Amino acid sequence: MQIKISSRHGHLSEATQAKLQAKLEKLTRLFERLTEVELTVDLADPAKTEVELRVDSEHKHDFVAKDTADDFMTAVDGVIHKLEQQLRKYKEKVQEHRGPGLRQQSAEATGTAADAAGDQAE
Repeated sequence: MQIKISSRHGHLSEATQAKLQAKLEKLTRLFERLTEVELTVDLADPAKTEVELRVDSEHKHDFVAKDTADDFMTAVDGVIHKLEQQLRKYKEKVQEHRGPGLRQQSAEATGTAADAAGDQAE
């Protein structure tokens, strides 16, 4: 997974970028197929910090979250939380699409095939 951190109208220190990268790497715990994460911080207004987070994944459009807060880390935590909710919702949707008991259905199919072969042998 590739992580890009950029800022507008200001500069982020190396320590801050390292903290942000560590937080963003945790997104793969929710959804493994992430290919790129891009965090943009707008520091134009010192009273309000705007943060935008874009995530690309395999076989899916971008996930986007934006948040504005008085404190920089509060805005970052808020945008990460919003994106986590999007990823959880999408993952649940994908799992429901597969249908419940997919493994159970295949096990039953192989079990009935074995039973049918046993009946023919008698």
